[in-house]
Amino acid sequence: MPFSKSKSTKRFNFQINRNPKSHKAGSNTVSIVTMPPTASGDYYTSRSEITMTIKEARAFQSFLNKHLADSKSIS
Repeated sequence: MPFSKSKSTKRFNFQINRNPKSHKAGSNTVSIVTMPPTASGDYYTSRSEITMTIKEARAFQSFLNKHLADSKSIS
């Protein structure tokens, strides 16, 4: 059964697409897209997108969980 979820913040749009029955490239991905600058000019970045496989996203998640948890004791 296909699955798609997204979450947006002021600066980013996160999206996950999964289709466990499909083995086609690009059917199981996680994307992070930057949002356009706000009118108040809080920040500026060119529009960019990174798309990764679910396996790559899990490795990234593991990295963040490990190192963000470590940073709590550093502050």
